[in-house]
Amino acid sequence: MDWEFRSYSFPSASYDKPEKPRQHGMTEIRGPYFSVMGPRYLEDILETQGHFVDVLKFSGGTFSLMPKEKVKRITALAHKHGIYVNSGGWAEHILKKGTPFFSQYVQECKDLGFDIVELGTDFLDMEEPELMRLIRLVKNAGLQVKPELAFETGRPPLQPDYTGKPDKVRPEAEELEMLIKRAERCLDAGADMIMVEAQGLTRNVPSWRTDILADIVCRLGLERTMFEAQEPSVIEWFLNNYGPKVNLFVNHSDILEVENLRSGTRGYSRYMSL
Repeated sequence: MDWEFRSYSFPSASYDKPEKPRQHGMTEIRGPYFSVMGPRYLEDILETQGHFVDVLKFSGGTFSLMPKEKVKRITALAHKHGIYVNSGGWAEHILKKGTPFFSQYVQECKDLGFDIVELGTDFLDMEEPELMRLIRLVKNAGLQVKPELAFETGRPPLQPDYTGKPDKVRPEAEELEMLIKRAERCLDAGADMIMVEAQGLTRNVPSWRTDILADIVCRLGLERTMFEAQEPSVIEWFLNNYGPKVNLFVNHSDILEVENLRSGTRGYSRYMSL
């Protein structure tokens, strides 16, 4: 890492963060969603912290509510700092109108300056061959594709009983195996990375499913996965357990928290009792 850009240039960090584009130790930040983020606000963030950011994500189709020229200014500003821009989870909304609209959506993403199209696979009610076709379509357009997968306990089995209702829930081991296999098939089809959603793992659960997370990391590896971590306690747990090379999707307010922990410039003690 080039330490000259810092106000304190002595190389005290224990982790030498690679230069962009990185294959590990990546940080994706949420753009306009929980808070309004225009070009001027984003410029302040990237002028001070852009070195640590790899991807900017528009969550929930927020770019569709913004003026086109402002979205293009934001994507151009991100590219100036070596940051990819993710369209976020809006493909499932487009696909409700029919798959022919998806090609138009991908082209418009490209025209706006997006680099990554995210596919929320658990919201896409389609057969797996069709999902693989969408992945290849995005890749053929010259964009990266990032499927988002979720682990959901209590999901009903594919075949209901004679009443039309499931008579039992799918076992956790089967649910995990389905997630892993789907992730592997997405990667084989050309997906660049798998986003693992926090729901059911570290969010809205009685206790964190660290056992499931361990299986995902073991079988898919750190370089091919990114984990959603909305709370500081979750960020710290990932970095404490999987080290600075883990890829994380966080709120933009947590950039420095993440890099402090990645670099080892402060310890892992604040939240570990939770």
